[in-house]
Amino acid sequence: MALTVSVRDLLPGDLPACTWSGSATHLRYVEHELARAAAGEADYLAVCTPADLPVAIGGIDYRVSEGAGYLWQLTVLPALRSRGLGTLLIRAAEQRIRSRGLHRAELAVEEDNPRARALYERLGYAAYGRKPDAWDEEAPDGSVRRYHTMCTLMRKDL
Repeated sequence: MALTVSVRDLLPGDLPACTWSGSATHLRYVEHELARAAAGEADYLAVCTPADLPVAIGGIDYRVSEGAGYLWQLTVLPALRSRGLGTLLIRAAEQRIRSRGLHRAELAVEEDNPRARALYERLGYAAYGRKPDAWDEEAPDGSVRRYHTMCTLMRKDL
C-alpha cells in the first residue's frame, strides 16, 4: 500500500503529534529550533500524511558550516521506516539548501547507526571526518543526563 505524503515546514502546533520523535526535553529543543527557523537561521521540515500528521521530521541549520546547510535531527516514525520517507525528507532539505544559493549539505551520523549512514551514502554523502558529540537525553523517569557519542561527518555537493 502506497502512502501519499507531502513535505512542509514543521510548525509549533505540530509538536504534540511528534512525541514519537523523542522525549519532552527533545521536543522543547525542537520548539527552540522552530523559533530559529522563524528568524531565518534554520529550516525544520515535516513529511506529513494526508491527515497532515508529521511522520518524518528534520532540521537544516545554516549557521554551522560556512556555505552549507547542516542537516540534523532527521528521524522517521519507527513503524514507517524503510519506505522512502527519509529519502524524501533529505531531498526536500537539499532543495531548501539550494534555494538559499548554497551548494553543499553536511551532516553527522552516530557511528553506531550504520542504517542511517547507509542511507546517506546511497544519497551521495561521503565521509570526511569524525567528531565527538553530546546532548541532553531524558530518561523515562524524567531525569536528564548528558549523552556522549562519536559521529562520522559527511557531506555532499549539491
